Amino acid sequence: MLIADYTAHNVLAVDMTTRAVTVYAHESTMNQPNDLAIAANDVLYASDPDWNASTGRVWRIGMDGKVTLIASGLGTTNGIEVAPGDRTLYVNESRSNNVLAFDLSPSGEISNKRVIINLPAVSLDGMRCDTAGNLYITRKGTADGTIAVLSPGGALLREVKLIGKSPSNIA
Repeated sequence: MLIADYTAHNVLAVDMTTRAVTVYAHESTMNQPNDLAIAANDVLYASDPDWNASTGRVWRIGMDGKVTLIASGLGTTNGIEVAPGDRTLYVNESRSNNVLAFDLSPSGEISNKRVIINLPAVSLDGMRCDTAGNLYITRKGTADGTIAVLSPGGALLREVKLIGKSPSNIA
């Protein structure tokens, strides 16, 4: 299991058998790695918000633990997800409520940044795709907390109302 440790600029690996925790990747220039997504080739992608400046970045972390900055100058990056087929990387900007899509190359490079939807909320958080490529995004600060369900192209398909008002991550 991998965990983003935003207090120490690390991505941690947890051996589920022994419960041993080791540093999988470290990058001292990260603000605070927040959410992680993994591609089929085991390459990781990490959102890296700077909450004070309302900006964010995205990092690629190879299987060797090498950390590479692949996007900067974004809004407050939070949720991140690789779509089925590994051709699209989704990132949400918590404070602007934009959901971004990037084309993802087989080598892990991103291009063609675009806003696929703006979802009004106090903030957006975790994201995951289903096998059909639909994107599930937790939203805080609506009347109740919700999970927005989007098509791969960004159309709002439905909202799932929750009992709690502040959902964060989703699996």
